[in-house]
Amino acid sequence: MTENPAPGSEIDGFRLGECIHTGAQGRIFRVISPDHGFPTIMKLPRLGAFEPRENLISFEIEAMIIPALSGDHIPRFVAAGDLAKTPYLVTEWIEGESLESTLKRGPFAPDEIARIGAEIADAIHELHLQEAIHFDLKPDNLVLKKNGGVALIDFGLAHHARLPDLLAEEKRFAAGSAPYISPEQVLGVRTDPRSDIFALGVVLYEISTGELPFGVPATMAGLRDRLWLDPVPPRIRSREVPPWLQEIILRCLEPNADDRYQSAAHLAFDLRHPEQLALTARAHKSGRAGLFGQIRRWWRTRSARPALPMMPTAQVGRTPVIMVAVDTMHPDDPRQPMLQRATAQALSLSPEFRLICVSVIRAAPVAAGANIAESASGIHLDHLIRLRHWVEPLRLPARRLSLHVIESPRPEGTLLEFASSNHVDLILLGAPSPTQHTLAWWRSVASSVTANARCSVYVVRIPEPKPTPDSGYGDPHI
Repeated sequence: MTENPAPGSEIDGFRLGECIHTGAQGRIFRVISPDHGFPTIMKLPRLGAFEPRENLISFEIEAMIIPALSGDHIPRFVAAGDLAKTPYLVTEWIEGESLESTLKRGPFAPDEIARIGAEIADAIHELHLQEAIHFDLKPDNLVLKKNGGVALIDFGLAHHARLPDLLAEEKRFAAGSAPYISPEQVLGVRTDPRSDIFALGVVLYEISTGELPFGVPATMAGLRDRLWLDPVPPRIRSREVPPWLQEIILRCLEPNADDRYQSAAHLAFDLRHPEQLALTARAHKSGRAGLFGQIRRWWRTRSARPALPMMPTAQVGRTPVIMVAVDTMHPDDPRQPMLQRATAQALSLSPEFRLICVSVIRAAPVAAGANIAESASGIHLDHLIRLRHWVEPLRLPARRLSLHVIESPRPEGTLLEFASSNHVDLILLGAPSPTQHTLAWWRSVASSVTANARCSVYVVRIPEPKPTPDSGYGDPHI
């Protein structure tokens, strides 16, 4: 084992460059060779006399989990050293700046908070889809990439549902950074992906107000306060925080995980579409609960028990994002009631759905008439009203529904892009009428979406008319 490695040292063919970080748990060096087509770093844990064994446990966890993950929001795995010889971990170096460094330059504007928050939620959703939970989300572990995205780093406290949980085996349940730990972690739960949503709520609170919602507790009693103590509303700390952002932050920080966002995909959607957000009393809250309210909250925590273990993908599966493409140009089309019934059936399978109704229309002519109804805004409003009428029979609560009218000459590409950027799990749309020429199917929106969507697609078709003696099979339009 290399003792006190320094720049220029070589470990298993990896030559060390500069040391870019020295922390309580280890050091990080740039790797000069070999070339993997992207910049790399090597992590080396602190070992030896007076070094806590947590250093090695966290290192083992990261070395075990990183190879099991992939995606745009996670560093690529390169190599890991033998624990019995020289423990090390070589991964991709993510080019960018930590959110912690960015915070030092001052507060963010609400639209920038929403953009960054949505990117973090995207990263969390990607992680949860791979059966992993980060459990240490904080500004230090969030890298703002040069392309505008966000990467998650430092998986030393993470949990993967299909791998051993070394921290749980060691009974170190509340491992993490005290300001960001969720109530479940305090209670000893390391299987709930909604803990990452709570931590993201703390991050959003911090970048919105410059303060932490629960301070920096140093004792277990201080950590337990977040099981019942509601934070000062963000708008009290900063008048720059709009009601919609306070609604989102306080929902993330609900002590009961069932009252939070149930998936990071839903959170990302609200951050990207605040105009669609249904506000509750959280948005206008102007202070903490009163004395009796706090006592009631505290009393409920006395009987709080850890939740049952769950797979991250099982939790995500309970919270589908469903998108239905509605043709508002032809509201009387016979496919419309069939599409409504199919949508109702899909929604009935989960109580925690999010329905997105989308109508793609062609842009209004540049020389639109002076009449409001003929203007671009008037046409947009008309289709939005039609969309609202279409969804009314479903009788959905506002918080589970959003309506979007999008102008585009390419409806198939627009639908695919919208579905991808909003983590849609299922797309419902109508197929061409059976009275159209057969080749029209292959040129249709439905065929393009079905062929290229990254999620499930359900196509509603009008049944073929039964042939009659006078219909004739030779008709070229059947």
